[in-house]
Amino acid sequence: MSWIVLAVSGVLEAVWATALGRSEGLTRLWPSVVFGVALVASMAGLAWAMREIPTGTAYAVWVGIGAALTVVIAMVGGAEPISLVKILLILGLVGCVVGLKLVGDAH
Repeated sequence: MSWIVLAVSGVLEAVWATALGRSEGLTRLWPSVVFGVALVASMAGLAWAMREIPTGTAYAVWVGIGAALTVVIAMVGGAEPISLVKILLILGLVGCVVGLKLVGDAH
């Protein structure tokens, strides 16, 4: 269950990061509200998952999921150019996150 909560928290990290960018320095109401709610929920989920998953592994997985999804959202939304190199690097990041999950289970 901790891994599921951690994955959802990583998705929420991408939500708050994207909302923060769209809030224009927290001057737009709804993106700022989405930012705040997603930030609190993401941190709470990370904290909950860290009760069973080691801190370093949990944090790396949380950041990896959030970073990969944030870039994908930006590319799909047209805010960032799409390139083969970026796609390969994102896939590498996702592969590292999956590797941490597999290594964590073997411990």
